[in-house]
Amino acid sequence: MAATSTPQGSVRQRHVPGASKKKDAGGISDVELEYITGKDKTKKLGAGNEREYKATFVLMTVLAFVTRFWGISHPNEVVFDEVHFGKFASYYLERTYFFDVHPPFGKLLFALMGWLVGYDGHFHFENIGDSYISNKVPYVAFRSLPALLGAMTVSVVYLIMWESGYSLPACVIAAGLILLDNAHIGQTRLILLDATLVFAMACSLLCYIKFYKLRHEPFSRKWWKWLILTGFALSCDMSTKYVGLFAFVTIGSAVAIDLWDLLDIKRPGGALNLNDFGKHFAARAFGLIIMPFIFYLFWFQVHFAILTRSGPGDDFMSPEFQETLSDNVMLQNAVTIEYYDQIVLKHKETKAYLHSHPDKYPLRYDDGRVSSQGQQVTGYPYNDTNNWWEIIPVNDDKKLGHVVRNHDLVRLRHVVTDTILLSHDVASPYYPTNQEFTTVPLDQAYGDRLQDTLFEVRIEGGKQNQEFKSVSSHFKFIHNPSKVAMWTHTTPLPDWAFKQQEINGNKQIAPSSNVWLVEDIPSVPADSPRRAKPEKKVKTLPFLRKWFELQRSMFWHNNQLTSSHPYASLPYQWPFLLRGVSFWTQNDTRQQIYFLGNPIGWWIASSVLAIYAGILAADQFSLRRGMDALDHRTRSRLYNSTGFFFLAWATHYFPFFVMGRQLFLHHYLPAHLASCLVTGSLVEFIFQTEPTETELLGSQAAAAKSGSKKGVAAVPKKHLTARERFGSQSMVPSWIAAAVILSLVAAGWYFFLPLTYGYPGLSVEEVLRRKWLGYDLHFAK
Repeated sequence: MAATSTPQGSVRQRHVPGASKKKDAGGISDVELEYITGKDKTKKLGAGNEREYKATFVLMTVLAFVTRFWGISHPNEVVFDEVHFGKFASYYLERTYFFDVHPPFGKLLFALMGWLVGYDGHFHFENIGDSYISNKVPYVAFRSLPALLGAMTVSVVYLIMWESGYSLPACVIAAGLILLDNAHIGQTRLILLDATLVFAMACSLLCYIKFYKLRHEPFSRKWWKWLILTGFALSCDMSTKYVGLFAFVTIGSAVAIDLWDLLDIKRPGGALNLNDFGKHFAARAFGLIIMPFIFYLFWFQVHFAILTRSGPGDDFMSPEFQETLSDNVMLQNAVTIEYYDQIVLKHKETKAYLHSHPDKYPLRYDDGRVSSQGQQVTGYPYNDTNNWWEIIPVNDDKKLGHVVRNHDLVRLRHVVTDTILLSHDVASPYYPTNQEFTTVPLDQAYGDRLQDTLFEVRIEGGKQNQEFKSVSSHFKFIHNPSKVAMWTHTTPLPDWAFKQQEINGNKQIAPSSNVWLVEDIPSVPADSPRRAKPEKKVKTLPFLRKWFELQRSMFWHNNQLTSSHPYASLPYQWPFLLRGVSFWTQNDTRQQIYFLGNPIGWWIASSVLAIYAGILAADQFSLRRGMDALDHRTRSRLYNSTGFFFLAWATHYFPFFVMGRQLFLHHYLPAHLASCLVTGSLVEFIFQTEPTETELLGSQAAAAKSGSKKGVAAVPKKHLTARERFGSQSMVPSWIAAAVILSLVAAGWYFFLPLTYGYPGLSVEEVLRRKWLGYDLHFAK
């Protein structure tokens, strides 16, 4: 294709005779590399530019600390989710076992901060609004950790742009959008995990960029250092919240593209043989998969090592796990179950009791299916006598004192109605594929129907002939003829069943939702020798067994977070900042903390994402029509560098559309950070005029001819590099754009500042002026 004709000073020229033919792995020449990375082979940008970048970096960092730490002691009360993460820090310091759906790294950092300031964990952050002052809690120290990480996030964003070779205005825009964003500030001034998550995500991008820039020095010490640091940052990201896995997708996609290029036998840098390619693949697999996983396991090992005492998290774990905790109440209250005991069965996950009452199933259900019209068997949330069942052996020999054991076949008699539990080949009310559970009178529970009343006690992880115990034996109740498991769920039955839970036979036996336990044995008196509580020795379990069990429980409970929440929002609302979250209010002073991003900054960043997609589409359309509007250097920067930032945004945003759990605005913060990087990059692309290849080559040759040994800074003005000689005039439009954008963003930050910092209180008129879009603010009347 012929080169397009462009005016002098434009970046549209595609080829210059005499340009260096030495190319890197991506087919980029030395001159192009200087343009794309913003770095000269011998000296970074020149001493003058280097000082400007460093001075601006210091300024941005100082401002970041000011905006994050300013008034951090207000309010001196528990705010929003501080009730969770402050409480978890206290549990760590008390070494009391707790359960949470998030991995332990971020919470361990809070515990470390509490330990450093001598806090003993006596306060459990029970309610929003509880006073820190009266309870003597070093809350400022706790809040200082996310504030520190939030301030450093601004610095890391600046460094990402700098290391990627962008101009100073582009660096300032990207970092400034984070610096003056109310959402990032709000999340980093409270005892919350998102500051750790976003900081780790930003560090993973920075470390990978530094690693990629060393692609000409594979397997060097620096190459390995940044590879391992990238993996460590990714591990910290995922070890804080599981959505940190999106950063693995970002980096993994970039690595896959890089490896695909290395595999290309036609690559300009020369083909790698398969042995060398295998080394590259193995190194990246080690640094970005194996090492992060080892770090991830390490935090759980620390988690288990600290939490050695029984606590509120016991109920989420198996009896075997609970035996590893000292002072476990469940194990102390366990009583061996004998035949003819009256027992109370409780579903482990929904906490419903196995229940029956004289009412019958209706003849027909709403969908027209016919029931057995047998006695209803349901799940009931409260403990009463209709939950009492007598456990009977198959032969009903009336012999007392025989212990029920694992895999025994038993029958259950409903004590109040004197009927026998039964399951048969009749569809349940809500699940046509599942069997109905009912009871039948004693005289009908023999003969042909005897088999339908037999159930196997299958203890989870139990051994052959293991004793069946109350509380500690978690078990599945398997109908012997049909091999279905007794199961329940939270969808209430209609009024004919008093909106109680359905009990049915689940053909899928493996799920943990089939697990039950015996909560009590009412027929055993409190003073019975069977209720004696001998001291029990704390047991041990292999680490990986404990880890697998905790992982299963965490994932299951995370997937159950599907209930509605007044401040939940959907992903399509986030880029446009359609609504926020109320964190805290104080009626007397009319003060409130409302979690909300800077609308102006978010709308600019979201608009730029659309502009970037439009530019790529227009460029591809032009190329298809034989028109080349961009030179190779500019297109490489646009697709590779800006494209990497856009990839980070997409991988941190679009997966939320397929999630079924509760979602809130803070889930968009990592994606918002990536959108700020795209914004800084695209502003430079649109507004900055760069020197042509001819100018770059000419000034580079002149500098070399001068023979100066002091670097570019010592070269006479006429021999300065083109980037320096033309830099001031080429960046004027970029500086103007930066000034306009950040002025608008600063105005938005200041306007919503009272909602972010929680003071001063606002009048009705002031609140109404801030009720943009769907912002459901308090004190609006």
